[in-house]
Amino acid sequence: MVRHEFILKPSAVRDLDRIRKHYAVMIADGIEEFLTHNPTRESKSRIKRLRGIQDPDYRLLLGEYRIFYNVDEAERRVEVLRILHKGETHRYYEEARK
Repeated sequence: MVRHEFILKPSAVRDLDRIRKHYAVMIADGIEEFLTHNPTRESKSRIKRLRGIQDPDYRLLLGEYRIFYNVDEAERRVEVLRILHKGETHRYYEEARK
C-alpha cells in the first residue's frame, strides 16, 4: 500500500498548539491513521470532499475537531492546512468561499 507523506502547514501547527494535549494526541493519531494511506477515500463519518470552495479539498472529522487538508496525488503528499474545533468551522468555510 502506497503511503502519503503529510505536512503540517504553520497555521495547522498553531492550531494544534492551542489544543489540549489529550485532544492533540488524538488528532495526531487520527491524521496518521486516516491520511497516510488513503486520504481521498470519502466516508460518511470521517472524510468528506469539500465542494463549492477552492481550498481546502477535504475535511477529516475527529471527535469535536475538523482537519482541513489538500492532497497532491502526484507527489503522494497531504498538506494539513487547519485543525479547528467544530464551533470554528463555519467562519472558516465563509472565509474559504471568498
